[in-house]
Amino acid sequence: MALIHLVYASKPFGFDAATLNGILLKARAHNARDNISGALICRADIYLQMLEGPDEAVDAAYARIVRDDRHVEPKLLVREPIENRLFGSWAMRDDPARSWMWTQEELVDGALERASESDVLAIFERLSEEAEGQLPN
Repeated sequence: MALIHLVYASKPFGFDAATLNGILLKARAHNARDNISGALICRADIYLQMLEGPDEAVDAAYARIVRDDRHVEPKLLVREPIENRLFGSWAMRDDPARSWMWTQEELVDGALERASESDVLAIFERLSEEAEGQLPN
């Protein structure tokens, strides 16, 4: 079974703490069931998420996300095979924008469209390093 990681960005629809908690609760349950790990960086103007695991399970999870009306304009940024997971013990690590990321102004000015795959992956690599000493969800 091939492992992949997939990163997408979307704009939140109706972003608030209750919506985020609902997304995380459902994602953690589905991901634990489907052997998916990952991380979600979220704030009022962007969701940036990495999913990692078996290719068919990750693709199915992304297909559910694309159909979810809480995500506006989902955009696939990275999908590639991996040897090892960054968030292997996390069904879904969440980070409410404490990580380095683009400012709202940079996003409006097209930072996401200009970002390379390595730029996007570097965000999750930093988050993974921060998560190492923390307990998984």
